[in-house]
Amino acid sequence: MIKVLDKLTVDQIAAGEVVERPLSIVKELVENAIDAGADAITVEVKGGGIDHIRVTDNGCGIEKSEIPTAFLRHATSKIIDAKDLLNLTSLGFRGEALSSIAAISKVELITRTHDSIVGTRYIIEGGEEVKSEEIGSPEGTTFIIRDVFYNTPARREFLKSKVTEANAISECMLTFSLSHPEIRFQFINDGKPKLKTAGDASLRTNIYYNFGSDLTRVLIPVEAKDNELVLTGYIAKPEFSRGNRSYMHYFVNGRYIKNNTIHAAIMDGYRDYLMNHRFPFVTLMLSVKPELVDVNIHPTKKEIRFRDEKPVYELFYHTIKDALDRITLIPEETLEDRRQVQETVITKAPEPFEKVRSVSTKEPEEVVDRSYIQQRFDKPTEVNEPSSFLSENLFREEEAPSFRIIGQVFETYWLIEYKEELLIIDQHAAHEKVLYERVVKKMRDKKGMSQSLLAPIVVSLSGKEQTTLLENSEAFLQIGFEWEDFGDREYLIKAVPTDFLNLDAREIFIDILDSLMDGMKGKKPEMILDRLATISCKAAVKGNNTLSIPEVKTLISEMLTLDEPYHCPHGRPTTISLSKYEFEKRFKR
Repeated sequence: MIKVLDKLTVDQIAAGEVVERPLSIVKELVENAIDAGADAITVEVKGGGIDHIRVTDNGCGIEKSEIPTAFLRHATSKIIDAKDLLNLTSLGFRGEALSSIAAISKVELITRTHDSIVGTRYIIEGGEEVKSEEIGSPEGTTFIIRDVFYNTPARREFLKSKVTEANAISECMLTFSLSHPEIRFQFINDGKPKLKTAGDASLRTNIYYNFGSDLTRVLIPVEAKDNELVLTGYIAKPEFSRGNRSYMHYFVNGRYIKNNTIHAAIMDGYRDYLMNHRFPFVTLMLSVKPELVDVNIHPTKKEIRFRDEKPVYELFYHTIKDALDRITLIPEETLEDRRQVQETVITKAPEPFEKVRSVSTKEPEEVVDRSYIQQRFDKPTEVNEPSSFLSENLFREEEAPSFRIIGQVFETYWLIEYKEELLIIDQHAAHEKVLYERVVKKMRDKKGMSQSLLAPIVVSLSGKEQTTLLENSEAFLQIGFEWEDFGDREYLIKAVPTDFLNLDAREIFIDILDSLMDGMKGKKPEMILDRLATISCKAAVKGNNTLSIPEVKTLISEMLTLDEPYHCPHGRPTTISLSKYEFEKRFKR
């Protein structure tokens, strides 16, 4: 039987399209505050926003007579008819936010317009009006949201932990502070201030507030115009990059969005300057005539569509590439010599054997044989001998006397005589495998070896990064990192893994953190091992580096202790062999 649903059910279904989590409520209310002309907005949450959300602004306020209408579905002051959808200048426009929020929570509104002597206090719970009364209040609007999803417990069960929900709100407030530096934002979580901006209209200042001095030091201002498109903002030098997209922010007419065309243009602009699987920092603002963009294609307005995407791509791509082409990619001298090494990786041509690898496989260098590393994480496994070897398992400790080092060729490969075979060992791949297996074993045995730092390293972490670190603290300790909370969003790295002393400890720490943030649920060990494989590659001795005989003997002796020494963590061979028979056949003997 077909029947019309009751109002409460309809409202809750509609709310599900707009309010996915407490973050959705904060986003909608802050957007309304911006549209109301506020230049000061404070957001306070408790219990991840599930228990309590308070959003206060000094905007124009709501007329008393219009308050009940504001909570009706599709009630809005921002558009009149469908034609206005083609000329939107506001962040909000659908008129569903207040109705949806009121349908699944307990809402208290306190508001006063500039022309009113007193304000109004209005309470609505589950979509039903409870109270409306006059009250003394400052000009502007305050929304207090309590018990989110109290009347839809099934949806409440799908929320993340309160810490995770709070961090999502924190990230949202960060994007608002970037897109509207002229507004004073304040974010308070469980009574603790997490964000406070000056509202001085300086994007660079807000980048500093949110990301710290290390990033601000390498910012490049950009500004470009192409007909009706204007692009402004900052990008970072390639020496500052991350392992995920979390530092890529771009806005269209003040709206934080996701767009494949813009993302592709940014990555293509950085293509010649970043290593594979690295992502840049960008905060870019695109201004475009409203009629050239459609923002009404996604329920939460996360995505937009351009009437013509080609000029948008061209503007982003050429602006970024031209800016990077103009600067000198040699970093400033610092007390940390690691920065020189880091920059060398960016500007130096690939090693000869790396070139061969890049054309001989369709997989990116950082792609790891995941089935193998998962086995290695769980327990040592017996691995079949590679078919390229003619003999029995060569790398066994009892076979050590049979190895005779002949020498090195091309400053990369070592020739080893072993009984009736000639072994050719790639020093980089072999060292990479040794380092990787060494660290994995320590993780498995929970015996990470650390080296204390004379001068601890300070890192600034976002709320999401802090949560990820705390959730995976044991894994970091097993690798060999030691740290302590330094207050606010900063942490002190006091000790680093002994196996990676020659690398930038801050970079390694952030790389692992990035991989964990990107990893799917249940894949945490795999993501850590994936990143360790890449780090081992960086730490390993490179091709074109001459090793001494004692160093090679040490390397071979360590290979003898491995369960599977024949391939590096990325699946490339460490060793190939040529038999005596093959030599004799070639010489027609």
